[in-house]
Formats: sequence, structure tokens, C-alpha cells
Amino acid sequence: MPASTTKPTRIAVLADSDTRWKWGALTSHRIAPREDAQGPLALSGFLLRGRATPTPRQLAEVGVHADSLREVTAVEFLRAMAEEEYDVVVVALVGGGVQAVLHGLKRVWEGREKRPVVVTGYVGVVYEKLADGLLLRHGADLVLANSRQDADRFRAVYEGVGADASSVTEVALPFLGGSAYEGEHDPYTVVFAVQPSVPDSRKDRTYLLNRLIRHARLHPEREVLLKLRSKPGEHTTHIEEQPYQKLVQRLDPPANFRLVYGNMGEVLDRTDLLVTISSTAALESLHRRIPTVVLTDLGVREVLGNHHFVGSGCLASWDQLDAGHRPVADPEWVARQGVVTDGSYETAFDAARERIAKLLARPGGLAPLTPYYTPATAPGYLPGILARHHLGPDGSPLPGAPAHDREPGPVRQIVRRAARGAYRHGVQRVAPVIRRMGEL
Repeated sequence: MPASTTKPTRIAVLADSDTRWKWGALTSHRIAPREDAQGPLALSGFLLRGRATPTPRQLAEVGVHADSLREVTAVEFLRAMAEEEYDVVVVALVGGGVQAVLHGLKRVWEGREKRPVVVTGYVGVVYEKLADGLLLRHGADLVLANSRQDADRFRAVYEGVGADASSVTEVALPFLGGSAYEGEHDPYTVVFAVQPSVPDSRKDRTYLLNRLIRHARLHPEREVLLKLRSKPGEHTTHIEEQPYQKLVQRLDPPANFRLVYGNMGEVLDRTDLLVTISSTAALESLHRRIPTVVLTDLGVREVLGNHHFVGSGCLASWDQLDAGHRPVADPEWVARQGVVTDGSYETAFDAARERIAKLLARPGGLAPLTPYYTPATAPGYLPGILARHHLGPDGSPLPGAPAHDREPGPVRQIVRRAARGAYRHGVQRVAPVIRRMGEL
């Protein structure tokens, strides 16, 4: 068979954390035009420099290969977008970062006959700051919604403020997959999937650890795993000031209790019961039909995010689990969340693929990006968002923006790595001490 001569679809992904890199990279493969599904795809990764910039271990854990990968500031990324050719740009950032990049891209692509299709979205469940986050993402060609419920909510927000809602495109979470659960393993395995920021207090985290260890003691025939997101010194999307690794050192877990890292999908391959507070790992588990529990021990509260699972059939407490409870998810609720259990997952991205293909083929190219927020509609809000990324109100670099006219040299790169390490040390070691001293 002759080698394919199809020109590869060139996709750039800008991400600011391990979770968003995972979402952006996997989304790129899902939304590439259909002929690229089994053919060429050129993926360029850009990691936005900050407190949560992924480490090599975190990147490897995602398991998605990029043809190139570099660490950049927002200004450096915009320079690359002005100089390099891409078909699609996936912006996998927090809302303010998305808005800043949209304005910057509008500026650097002024006067260009053709520009890339810009895609953004959310890495998981949207349970807070719905209007704020959505309006900060407005202006992208596609705003991906992970379920029909989210798509309806997104359109309602945009239409409610008079913004164009045509960018909202229903898809699914890009990291769902794996084989369906077929029955108990030997040994029966319970996995508690932690989150970096929920709960955030030492007291609540210690409580959850004690309950997990107690469950291991009550069921010595089971294997009980604490699935961790990051190793000490690493950051994820959210700051983690009380790492579970440090808290467990003060306890005395039994032999059937272990800490595990690695790809969540590989851990789910051997899971019989997934327990969490409100992690998107619950959706991955439900997709495979694995019994899944969202804990109520600390209450069902918006701040925890577990309120999103009201009606799912998955809410339960450690007391119930200790007594042998196995939850059964409500199929209607699961379907509304974009968790496809009927085998149709592979078609969930068809609409996005078709839309991107049409936009790329549009005669004369695409119109300029038009975010809802402008210096006219949000003069007291937008300039501050742009300034945090060293951009002016028109999306151009502010005077003195770091390295906006040159690539960082070896010395600058070393200084940046050292500064980020010092920041992480301050967050995980110094800040908690200062707070404890303030409570004396």
C-alpha cells in the first residue's frame, strides 16, 4: 500500500497544567478531521509558564506524544502563532488565560488572509463560576461542551447576554475509554481518587485518610489504593498545600493499603469500587460501569463540587461503604452528563470534526476573532485580565513584557526553573507554617 500523501493537520495546544495538557492533547486527536484519525497529525505542545507547569513525569503520565513541546509565556506563544502555520489552535487554560490569548491572537492575526480555527472548553465538570468562565472563553470558534446538559447551559448564558452562541459544540470528555467492568478482581480493589484542592483543610484530609485506612483494616481481604495526582514538589491545576503523602506518614496504615500514581485509566483497569469527593475520575469510572461513590461525609456542598452528583445514585458515606454498600448509577443521569455507556462514544466528536473541517474550507478564510469582552463592554475588567499576561487593552505586548522579542537563553531558562521551584516550596512548606503561626 503506498504511503499516505495527505497533508497532516497541524494542531497547537497551549496548556497551563497537567490536567489541561491531558484535555488539550487528547481533544486534539478527537477533533482532527476524520482522514487524520488513522493518518498524519502534527501536534505541537506549548506549556504556559506558571506555578502548575507540568513536569516531565506528569507529561509522560498522560501518554500523548507531541511532535514538539516547549515552555512559553503568553507573549512568546503569541509570537509563535504569528510566525508559524497551524490549522487548529486548542487553548486549554483557565478562563482568564483563554480571554487574554483570544485578544492576543486577534491582534497577531490582523490582516492575515487565513487563520487557524481556535478551540477551547473545560477539562471536566462545570459546577462553579459558570457565567464568568464561559464569557471569558467567548470568542473562540468552538467552545466545547462535554455533555448535552452543558451545551444547553452554555448557550443559555451566551444568549442571555446577547452574545453569539453558535460556537457552543457538544462533545464528550476526551479521556473516557477503556474496557467495561466485567466483575470483581482478585483481590477486590477499592481506589480513593484524590483531588489537589478538595477538600483543602488538613483536618478534612486527615479525616478522609483515617476513614480509608479504617476501611482497609475492616476488609483485610481487599486491596485499598490511594490514587495520587502529583508527587511532592509537583503542582496540578490547583495548589495542593496539604499533600496526602505527607499526612499519611503520621499514620499507620495496614499492609493492604498502598499509594499509587500513574495513568488513571490503568488504575481503573483493576478497580472494583471507585471512591472520590467529586473528581472527574468518577465520570471515567462511570463510563466503564465501575461501581462509583461520591462521598457525603463532608456534606453535599457546592464548595466540594459533589452537589453536581445529586440524582446520580452515587452519593454515599464511608459508613455505608464499610457495611458493604455498592452503588448503582442512575442511567438517565449518566446519559445527561455525556458519559456514554452505550457504545456510541466514538461518534461524540463528529459534530466538532465536521465543524472544524467546514471552517478550514471556508472560502476567503475566517473572520477575525470577536470576544464578548472588549474595552467597550468590560472596561473595568478586561484590562486587568490582559495585563496579568503582559498584554495591553488591544492585545499587544505591554512595554517590558518578558522576552517578547527573543527566545529565552540558557541562563534565563535556569533562573525560571529555580524561581518556579522556590514558588512551589513556598506554597507547600512556608505558607502553611505561616498560617499555623497566625492561628496561635
